[in-house]
Amino acid sequence: MMVLITYDVKTESEGGPKRLRKIAKVCENYGQRVQNSVFECLVDPEQFVVLRDKIEKIMDKKDDSVRYYFLGSNWHRRVEHVGAKETYDPEGPMIV
Repeated sequence: MMVLITYDVKTESEGGPKRLRKIAKVCENYGQRVQNSVFECLVDPEQFVVLRDKIEKIMDKKDDSVRYYFLGSNWHRRVEHVGAKETYDPEGPMIV
């Protein structure tokens, strides 16, 4: 399933910049950054549970927020890209 993850970390609070970097790093391990604090993650339900748990252990629930948008397995028809930065296909071949 495709999950779009967006987050907002209060960087002015103590430890904010560090939380911001940690959340980004966790998301990078599961998906592709498509904007500054927005990731597209192609995960199965079990992977999502682990990903969500990792993010929510890092965030400060008083100051930060995370939103999960579930686009499902038919996500191709729900995503449209216009503008800068070329789009990618997370199910396509990966060149390392």
